[in-house]
Amino acid sequence: MSDLHHVLPDGFPAHHFSHLLPSLDRHRVTTTDILTLDAVDLAKRAQVPVAELRKLQQAIVSALHAELGVADSVEAADAGNNAAADGWHAAEWRTISTLDDRLDAELGGGIPAGYLTEITGESGAGKTQFLLTLLLSAQLPAPHGLSKSALYISTEAPLATTRLAQLLNQHPRLTSLPPSSKPSLSRILSIQTPDLESQDHILRYQLPVAIQRHNVGLVVLDSVAANYRAEFERGGGSGGGGGGSEKDGGSSRRAVGEAMAHRTAQLVQLGALLRSVARTHGVAVVVANQVSDRFSAPPPPPPSSTTTSRHPSYNSTVSQTSRVPTPGPGPPSQGGGVAGATSTPPPPPPPGTAPLTLSRDPLTLDHQQRWFTGWGDVRASSSASENLKTPALGLVWANQIAARIALLKAPVYNAPNPWIGLAADGRVDWRGEGDGDGDEGGGTEIKRWRRWMKVVFAPWAPPSVGRGVEYVIRGRGVVAAGAVAGVAEGKAKERAKVGLGEGEGEKKCVEDK
Repeated sequence: MSDLHHVLPDGFPAHHFSHLLPSLDRHRVTTTDILTLDAVDLAKRAQVPVAELRKLQQAIVSALHAELGVADSVEAADAGNNAAADGWHAAEWRTISTLDDRLDAELGGGIPAGYLTEITGESGAGKTQFLLTLLLSAQLPAPHGLSKSALYISTEAPLATTRLAQLLNQHPRLTSLPPSSKPSLSRILSIQTPDLESQDHILRYQLPVAIQRHNVGLVVLDSVAANYRAEFERGGGSGGGGGGSEKDGGSSRRAVGEAMAHRTAQLVQLGALLRSVARTHGVAVVVANQVSDRFSAPPPPPPSSTTTSRHPSYNSTVSQTSRVPTPGPGPPSQGGGVAGATSTPPPPPPPGTAPLTLSRDPLTLDHQQRWFTGWGDVRASSSASENLKTPALGLVWANQIAARIALLKAPVYNAPNPWIGLAADGRVDWRGEGDGDGDEGGGTEIKRWRRWMKVVFAPWAPPSVGRGVEYVIRGRGVVAAGAVAGVAEGKAKERAKVGLGEGEGEKKCVEDK
């Protein structure tokens, strides 16, 4: 920080920031660092308030503009940008439709412009199918779209133009449009970014120009985690060998910590950049994210005689009751029970005396993440095991996005006897196709997959109840499963009335796949 008086003119009010300069000087923060690096990162590095550091940044920029004689032009440009931003915020609420009414209702109208939205899910859940639909619907006029072009930034596979053409030719809402209003593949721009360096250059410099030049209303990044995984997980397992020395192990852990800190800083910058693009240009920024398996801690053991409590009498009651066998159907003298024993459970402890070993800390990340990851807030049934997932890039990235939409999937297994009959409510009950977690059935071969769209958090829509809206992937795109299931159920009832055999019923069940 010692170069401040050499870079800035003599009239710079350095005395207003005398409480910041010593700390910045100790941590070797230069004027160039203040002008080019993120204020949050610098504040953590120098241990100074972020707001005060931003005031110093503005003062330095204003002093340099005044010295160069460009202060008036910069103020005029800022006034124009602020007026444009105020005009955009005053505009009507604009969303991009998924081309399905039930899915749009779950999303609160669709994907809105001006926000950074994440669509996450495991492989095969349908993330790319959702994104391709948005690329087409963004070109539609309101209320289904923005009447603008779309930009697709790929970090892995190129744009699936064949699938886009199929959606154009098969979706009923798109085929019924006149040629002048029909979306076109020529209005979808695509570019590939194979590494973080090219990704940062494209998003920082080429993206704003492309938005203004081609009237872009939707920016899609598929996927946001691919380049980070390739960059930071390369050779990540080389430092944990059992034959290495303790010094080598410490160096490896330190290197991993430095890499994670560097990745955190890059994620914060990426989130700030994408939010700025969405807010400044009024576009919808949608990113796809991958997931990884989450291994939760085992459930706590059942209460036993060794469970301790704050209340001594409760401990003695639990200890005595745990040693009393359950009485038989006959009298105590004939049922093998102990005289005086009853099946009445012990009285609950007084308020504030719950056993310490049975409560789970509600402030831990393992407990809290079930409400912002999309997995774990709905407990699986007894016949299904929880297949927990966690969106990639962790909690740091979750704090950068405005909304998270999770795409869930669960297997449906082939049952030995697919035909059961009519349930008590008149519904046709197919084994393995109930309303449970999707993996009922008793078979071992996966018959098909069930998929759900779930709003995890969003400022414009409430979180989904349960697993959200079930959907299927057809040739015409992503469709809510309600209408499809209703048609299939009606046909199944008709078949049940005429008494079809198992083979025909199973064939119908496969047709609904």
